[in-house]
Amino acid sequence: MTGAIINAAGIVVGGVWGLSAKKPIQSSSQMALKIVIGVFGIWLGVKLAWSGINGSLAQTAKELGIVVLGMTLGKLAGKLCRFQKLSNSVGQYAGAVLAAPPSKEPFSASFTVATALFCVGPLALLASLHEGLTGFSPVFLVKAATDGLATYAFCTTLGWGAIASAIPVLALEGALIRGGQLLEPFLRHQPKPLIDAINTVDGLLIFCVAMIILELKKIEVADYYPSLVFTPLLIWWLW
Repeated sequence: MTGAIINAAGIVVGGVWGLSAKKPIQSSSQMALKIVIGVFGIWLGVKLAWSGINGSLAQTAKELGIVVLGMTLGKLAGKLCRFQKLSNSVGQYAGAVLAAPPSKEPFSASFTVATALFCVGPLALLASLHEGLTGFSPVFLVKAATDGLATYAFCTTLGWGAIASAIPVLALEGALIRGGQLLEPFLRHQPKPLIDAINTVDGLLIFCVAMIILELKKIEVADYYPSLVFTPLLIWWLW
């Protein structure tokens, strides 16, 4: 739960900062913060993906081939389930609320939008899965920073409602982490590298999120969620 607690703390700190400042962060400061967060995210993603690749050259090539196949199948399944469209709709709604703040019930609007945005964002799943399977995930530092900045923006525009989103975010991520912890013994004691495959996919998707933060490339990360299931299943079948 350490990572989830850090994430919730980031939301609270960002919100309190926004209420105290009462004005948007300067664009130059925002860009500097994005660069730091994005570069850190790229490093974490590459490190995690690399940690999942081991064995002989032949085993490494085979595992990478299965990962590519799993991510391809996962992308197809994600498109059918419209995961990215759902994620985009939440982001668009959040942008609309910030652009035209409601005159009535600003607390409710701020809380609802922030909760949806922070829970649907890809790092909620990716960081929680990593922590559940391997222990504390530093990816939560990236999510805490991005959520904190978003909460800052919500609080300067809509008031303190977004701070309360820390509670459902903590509950969701805690549940996901616990689910990963329950799966870890089963995955760890298999003769096939199931956790390694999941970590490789997880790391690659975290790398993609960092690319989005840096605004270098638009990647439909949410559509790749099913690859976290397809890849270990393919390893189980083909290894």
